[in-house]
Amino acid sequence: MRLSRLLCIIVLLLPLIAKAQDAPPSLIVSETFEARVIEIIRERAFTREDGSKVTQQDLRLRGLTGVWKGREALSQGISELDIIDAGVYKKGDRVIVYYDKVPDGKEIFTVTDYVRRPYLYLLAGFFILSIIAVGRRKGLRALLSLAMTFTVILGFIIPRILNGTNPVLVSVLGALAVVVLSIYITEGWNSRAHLATVSIAGALLLALGISVLFTYLTRLTGLTEESLYLMSLGKGAINFQGLLLAGMLIGTLGVLDDAVVSQIETVAQIREANPELSSRPVFKMAFKVGNSHLGAIVNTLFLTYAGASLPLLLLFKLNEEVAMTYGQVINSEIIAVEIVRTLAGSTAIALAFPIATFLAVYGERFARKRV
Repeated sequence: MRLSRLLCIIVLLLPLIAKAQDAPPSLIVSETFEARVIEIIRERAFTREDGSKVTQQDLRLRGLTGVWKGREALSQGISELDIIDAGVYKKGDRVIVYYDKVPDGKEIFTVTDYVRRPYLYLLAGFFILSIIAVGRRKGLRALLSLAMTFTVILGFIIPRILNGTNPVLVSVLGALAVVVLSIYITEGWNSRAHLATVSIAGALLLALGISVLFTYLTRLTGLTEESLYLMSLGKGAINFQGLLLAGMLIGTLGVLDDAVVSQIETVAQIREANPELSSRPVFKMAFKVGNSHLGAIVNTLFLTYAGASLPLLLLFKLNEEVAMTYGQVINSEIIAVEIVRTLAGSTAIALAFPIATFLAVYGERFARKRV
């Protein structure tokens, strides 16, 4: 599940969960709560027509949250209904349970997933410790910058998109805010930070222009499973094509940050190693470093999108079985979106290297002359 999907679902469901927890059990029609498996009553295994195996379970549960805390419930998973992503649980597992009361008054409890939160917190702890251990003060600044980025996304970008504001406008403003906050928090108030901010902002606008142009030319609509889910929740006022562009922009921002800051630091280190060098050889040396970095960073961007969209890439391998040519697969919107996303972002990054190098070499020189 992508981060954008996760954040949207959290924002949309929090009010509903809060209302359900405040209501007495007799008035609740549906609710999601956490429980622990205290007994596996019955278990059935069978083989599907395609050869895959599935296990169904009847479970006895004890509620851990909300109005169901301390109460027992029975989840009847053994039925004629075949749920593809049904999990197999053991005694002691902490699980997510969906409760529903049908019109005839019958109560149905369905185990939908594991509770993964404690292990996610543990991983986050390892992440924070490793960043601080390696980066020291710079690592602390990086973590603060990350926190500010989440604040901008959750507190500014997402609420305004849900309220019907143009996603592209909101994302551009939010992305620029992220650039300013992250650069100055991690780098401090100095000429390098100023140059990095200008370089990233310029490359970001280039990425936006390329994405807008090719989203229009390829007639991408942005209508996906996530957008249909939002529409079903009454959020039809959202501009989904704009939401697609916003996602492209934010996805490119992180890689741009890395590329530009690294290039400006390269110029600074070259000047520090040999202060007598003129601007021209400094530019050539830094640009060679940038060229080496470019291949790796573009590959990183592709792998990031490929990893998030791996099931889509399977279509290329399975195209003969579904009677589709490679041209037809590429032409489908679900694949075309990833192609535009990857190539538009990579193009912006390629252009960011000469922009950042030029500004780092000649901008700092101009600043020194002014002083």
